[in-house]
Amino acid sequence: MKEININTTISVFNGINELPGEIQTLMNQAIETRKNAYAPYSHFRVGAAILLDNGKIVLGSNQENAAYPSGLCAERVAIFQAGAIYPNAKIVKLAITAASDTNPTLSPIPPCGACRQSIAEYEFRQDTPIEIYFMGETGEVYKSNSINNLLPLSFDKTSL
Repeated sequence: MKEININTTISVFNGINELPGEIQTLMNQAIETRKNAYAPYSHFRVGAAILLDNGKIVLGSNQENAAYPSGLCAERVAIFQAGAIYPNAKIVKLAITAASDTNPTLSPIPPCGACRQSIAEYEFRQDTPIEIYFMGETGEVYKSNSINNLLPLSFDKTSL
């Protein structure tokens, strides 16, 4: 038997003001689009902003549905929209922010498992890492240089 040791590195910024200017702008757009979330069931609003290599920014917010599995997270709304509108562009950076209507969300909220898998698909497809920045409503912002930090041992087309 052998063991595999998996290490993850996450950079921590004390707040939006510590982020580089381009990322501050991207995160502020995620915060604004978070207000467009349709979250009547969870009361948990998420906004995502994607910067593409062509300079375009694509936004997404979570969209819930009474038939729960029919809703979609903000990250996947933005990623799938980017893929549909700019199929040849690479995703360079992704900013995510989440806030609850009922409780303060002060800890950084990472993408859910389904979103991690979707991000991994695009990162694998474009063969370049995607920088991921995520935060709660306020406070610290976490940065991952690649989805591999958040989803080690990922599943991709080489597994099929």
